[in-house]
Amino acid sequence: MNPFTTPVARRSLFGLAALALWPALHAQEAWPERPITLIHPYAPGGPADTLARALGRQLEARLKQPVVVDGRGGGAATIGTAAVARAKPDGYTLLLGTSAGHVVTPLMQRIAYDGIGDFRFIAVVASQPNVLVAHPSLGVDGVQDLIAMARKEPGRLNYASAGMGGATHLGAEAFAQAAQIKLTHVPYAGAAPALKDLVGGQVQLGMLNLSATKGFIAEGKLKALAYGGAQRTPLLPGVPTLAELGWGNTATATWYTLAAPKGTPDRVVEALRAAVAQAGADTAYGQALAALGAERMDLSPQETTAFVQRDKAAMSQLLGTLGLLEKR
Repeated sequence: MNPFTTPVARRSLFGLAALALWPALHAQEAWPERPITLIHPYAPGGPADTLARALGRQLEARLKQPVVVDGRGGGAATIGTAAVARAKPDGYTLLLGTSAGHVVTPLMQRIAYDGIGDFRFIAVVASQPNVLVAHPSLGVDGVQDLIAMARKEPGRLNYASAGMGGATHLGAEAFAQAAQIKLTHVPYAGAAPALKDLVGGQVQLGMLNLSATKGFIAEGKLKALAYGGAQRTPLLPGVPTLAELGWGNTATATWYTLAAPKGTPDRVVEALRAAVAQAGADTAYGQALAALGAERMDLSPQETTAFVQRDKAAMSQLLGTLGLLEKR
């Protein structure tokens, strides 16, 4: 009798095979084993960069691996977003994504990735209302002064944004349309270069993140005209909201999601979701978000995906109204 046909021998072979496979199975389960790269699609130094670094520190503490923040601005947030869409889905390349890269730019132009379908969404990290600011040399004391000035000379006033298709662009365009004024758009590769020219007086207006502008407002280098949040912010208690002034339908916020490439394993997504949830309970992290003027949203991966899909529907409608949807 062939010994390999006996039940005992077969069990021994199966045992040996299982032992041989154990290192591979164990390696599959071990994540992370090396540094993680967290890409954001804007220039270094802006609010996305600040938020990514705050989140990166929290992930490091919980995942026990370094998190390298990599700002890849340009292309209306598509360069950094595309880099993650093309990355290996192993949990070592993540994206701090925004509406611009996931939703708006894909609606406005043809790009080489699917802004929703090519990603696994993990959490909404933060939402940052924008603030309408002006260079002091413009000499306006409030929104009505701005509207009156813009109506006298249509197109003379210009505004900086953190890039085409983002909340800083669309919020300003929605406001201009509602107020029946014409402003000239000057897009940048992120909030940091936009602010540099705005503070320098090369551009006159901006609908930018509070986190990026508050220091310049405090120093008198920018004048805050209106805040885009649902309520006044404690950081600018004397500044009215757009809603108070009758322009609430033009208020926009910049949201940030944590996302991974499509095909990233469930166990990685679940581990990241748990790490983000734990970070939300951390006092220092909460203070960091507050300093950025950001609000945390506690959503599951499924709820985050639905949130992004709803934003796509809303942005499609807004872009259609503004005549900015790509004709397909």
